[in-house]
Amino acid sequence: MKIKALIIALSLTVLSGCATTPALTNIKNPLRDKDPFESFNRSTSTFNDRFDEYAFQPIAQAYSDILPRFVQTGIGNFFGNINDVWTALNSFMQGNAQDGFSDVMRVSLNSTFGFLGLLDIASEVRIPKHRRDFGQTLGVWGVPAGPYIVLPFLGPSVMRDTFALPIDYYADVWSYYRPVSIRNTGTVIRLVDKRAGYLGTTSLLEEAALDKYAFIRDAYLQRIAGQIEDAKDSKQIREDYKAMQDERDEEAKKELKELSDPDTSTAPAVKPLSEEVKDGQK
Repeated sequence: MKIKALIIALSLTVLSGCATTPALTNIKNPLRDKDPFESFNRSTSTFNDRFDEYAFQPIAQAYSDILPRFVQTGIGNFFGNINDVWTALNSFMQGNAQDGFSDVMRVSLNSTFGFLGLLDIASEVRIPKHRRDFGQTLGVWGVPAGPYIVLPFLGPSVMRDTFALPIDYYADVWSYYRPVSIRNTGTVIRLVDKRAGYLGTTSLLEEAALDKYAFIRDAYLQRIAGQIEDAKDSKQIREDYKAMQDERDEEAKKELKELSDPDTSTAPAVKPLSEEVKDGQK
């Protein structure tokens, strides 16, 4: 608990420092409050778009066109299984033991019967897949999101999640794989496979959004807020259900005790046998 309190305190210090710069102290505009670095963010977003257009997207498109679908599925499953390890730990840190054990079961099944995760056996037997990271965990703990920021190459984020990125990286099982050359190659494949999964949304986004930057920003902020609220609601529902079950158990124990040990004061009086004999003689 001390480690958790220290992390929250440090996060609050960093975020409060970012949110109280002299230039932004007197700003009351809600939009500026959530996106005080809009000028920088738009420039970074434009840079990311150009990099994606001329480098990342063509590579992802070639990956999608050349590799058979089952190979792509296997790659996605393999790295998804690795992600589930950190997801399980975050579920437990968020106080969600039920999902945590479910995530552990996913990793166990897919690692043993799914050939190290190449096959997603867990989904076939209806064990749900969750996506959780340390930024979300900090949010569940009560750390505010902080300002919206667009990171070079990485894209949309908030200060809280940016602070959590190094922890997410070092908690990733794949980051410790050796030899380093295979690890680095796998990391590139992992990123390309993830980008290939969004190929269909690129053109739709360009056509649908009048202001692409604002559309992505608002959608991203709504998504992370929704994820944290869902995690909190899920935890509250389990706590309420447990309290209700405990109350029912107490009532059942009380009723059982009353049945096994009835109150003699309410039971009808029974005359001793000697008195009944005397009454009969009379």
